[in-house]
Amino acid sequence: MKAGHNKKSVRVEFVMSEQEAELVKGRMAELGITNLSAYLRKMAVDGYIIHLDMSDIQEMIRLLRICSNNLNQYTRRANDTGSIYAADMDDLRTRLDSLWDGMDKLLRGFANIS
Repeated sequence: MKAGHNKKSVRVEFVMSEQEAELVKGRMAELGITNLSAYLRKMAVDGYIIHLDMSDIQEMIRLLRICSNNLNQYTRRANDTGSIYAADMDDLRTRLDSLWDGMDKLLRGFANIS
């Protein structure tokens, strides 16, 4: 086969929804591409998929819910008794600081995705 000569002999077919087809057309328009076959071939060969492990985010959400529940309990106690315990506030502050550190680490990880 001559260099630069690319004879295409394998046919690949697939079905997509109307919504998916509109997304493909939109992405093609953004890039100024008009040939659907060339676009799909290029994406199939050179495109990439990013898989994000969301377990860290799910854990952050769980911890935020715990802190929210604790804060609600402290608020209820303060409204009922007129006072709160300094140790409870220190505990909540420590947990929130830990959450912010974890969030900072997650966001820095997302920033490094390329």
